Amino acid sequence: MELNRRRVFALGAGAALAAGAGTAAADTSKHTEPELAGFRHNYAEVNGVRLHYVTGGRGEPLVLLPGWPQTWWLYNKILPALATKFRVIAVDLRGMGGSDKPAGGFDKKTMATDIHELVKVLGYDKVNVVGHDLGSMVAFSFAANFPEATRKVAFMDVLHPDESFYQIPLLPRPGGFSVWWFAFNQVLALPEQLLTGRFRYMVDWLFANTAFTPAAIDERSRSIYARAYNTSEAIRASNGWYQAFHQDIADGKTYAKLVPPVLGLASVSSYDQFLGTLPAVANQFEVVRVDGSGHWLAEEQPDVVAREITRFFG
Repeated sequence: MELNRRRVFALGAGAALAAGAGTAAADTSKHTEPELAGFRHNYAEVNGVRLHYVTGGRGEPLVLLPGWPQTWWLYNKILPALATKFRVIAVDLRGMGGSDKPAGGFDKKTMATDIHELVKVLGYDKVNVVGHDLGSMVAFSFAANFPEATRKVAFMDVLHPDESFYQIPLLPRPGGFSVWWFAFNQVLALPEQLLTGRFRYMVDWLFANTAFTPAAIDERSRSIYARAYNTSEAIRASNGWYQAFHQDIADGKTYAKLVPPVLGLASVSSYDQFLGTLPAVANQFEVVRVDGSGHWLAEEQPDVVAREITRFFG
């Protein structure tokens, strides 16, 4: 049955490619995803999971991968601009938004395989990939494990898990900042008990404390993100991304230097880390500091991000 379903989606992709669209036909089943003018919702069965993704535009394929606690919608401000140059494919990762929330497979190598299988179903041999936050970790794993399928890759504000994660302080010195959710999201069961039906509190705290301009993430977007993570199933699945960090660190030690060209888009707080880390993990790279932005680059400085992505991949 899985094979048959996958074949249907693959044939749909072939028909769309023949028509010049470069993607599978839209899914006609009901969904609760937000609408964005000019973009279409799609679903595909790949690597044992059903992924939701949004497509629009024409040109070279550009795959966009979001992070926690967001969905494909984090790219909503830059998708229209990117669609004038690329065939954009914004994907909800395994465990996210409109995609399946399985019991496992949340290591970034498996999640990268999900994206690679999706790319093949859509009929592409090679794609450009952009990731933010957890999506950046998946984008890194994609480029490391499937270099032949990666034209270029961009990482926004986060790189792949490595041994430095074990040095992150839970209790920072006065004036410091703790990414306490890294530890919290690794706790089993308790986050679901505390946050189910209350995830808006988490969303608002994160934007208030990690954005340069919190108002850049508007009420509609906050509601979309809170709704996507408000169930115990969604919290459990998204926490699986953090609980897999140990495996990700072990996998990262086996990776050779990245072969595809790399763009690092960094906030002020991550700029030095990018400059210090990328020489050891990538053969070709450049780093651009996105001033006036906290962690949420594509929403806080959408014009800068869209311009740099277009320049680098174009």
